[in-house]
Amino acid sequence: MNAATNELQEIYRQRVLDHSKHPHNFRQLPTPTHEALGFNPLCGDKLKIYLQMNDDHISDVAFEGTGCAISVASASMMTEAIRGQSVAAASKLIGAAQHIFSTGMPADNKALDEVEALAGVSQYPSRIKCASLAWSTAEAALSGKTNQVSTEE
Repeated sequence: MNAATNELQEIYRQRVLDHSKHPHNFRQLPTPTHEALGFNPLCGDKLKIYLQMNDDHISDVAFEGTGCAISVASASMMTEAIRGQSVAAASKLIGAAQHIFSTGMPADNKALDEVEALAGVSQYPSRIKCASLAWSTAEAALSGKTNQVSTEE
């Protein structure tokens, strides 16, 4: 690896650590219109995603729970990416994020720039589940699913 690649990887590591140690929107919404619970039995990650919808747009989003650094960082990044989005746009972002996690390929979407710090999980199938849990759970909340989302289904 060259110096530029090493520097970029270090920047990505720092982003993930920052979101993990200081997660954005880590709180319960007082009156969410949508919510869903997600569980990753392999790693023990458990997250609850809260959405406040205003017509067809996500006016607020938050999460609570416990998990590994990747899971918490991904949930933090997810809340930043989908806030203010329409349901259709949020669903598209969720799909694009899942693609980043499974392939390691960057998305052509400014809203997912931070999420690209997690592209390296594509090399570790068990870590893909950690990164994708919050996104799958948000997708379930958006579609009104009430049963728990699991990474093992």
